[in-house]
Amino acid sequence: MATHVIEKSNWEDYLNRVSKTLSASLVEVEVAGLDIGDQIEAEWVILSGLSYDPKDDLVTVDLLSKDDQNVEHLVHTPTELVVDEEAAGLTSLVVSDSEAHRTILKLKKPLALPPPK
Repeated sequence: MATHVIEKSNWEDYLNRVSKTLSASLVEVEVAGLDIGDQIEAEWVILSGLSYDPKDDLVTVDLLSKDDQNVEHLVHTPTELVVDEEAAGLTSLVVSDSEAHRTILKLKKPLALPPPK
């Protein structure tokens, strides 16, 4: 497994590229921090999109809940994006924020990514 940090200047392009290849991948969303502990926010729901808005400095995780409701998980003032990729594709993403919280996205099956442009 290769873990690497994505430079902030590449977040928007990287997350847009990931979003194009989602095809109903299942994801678990966990938020962790010393002040809040570990909390599962969503358990094996459909990941329908990821995006970074540099103007608002915001990462958005779009989910489709088990009862077919659209849900957004927002990460305000993100500071770091770390990804784990295997030969088969993306297995997890970790977004850290300015409050020392980490949003951890674990994919049930690796997400194959197209090569960068």
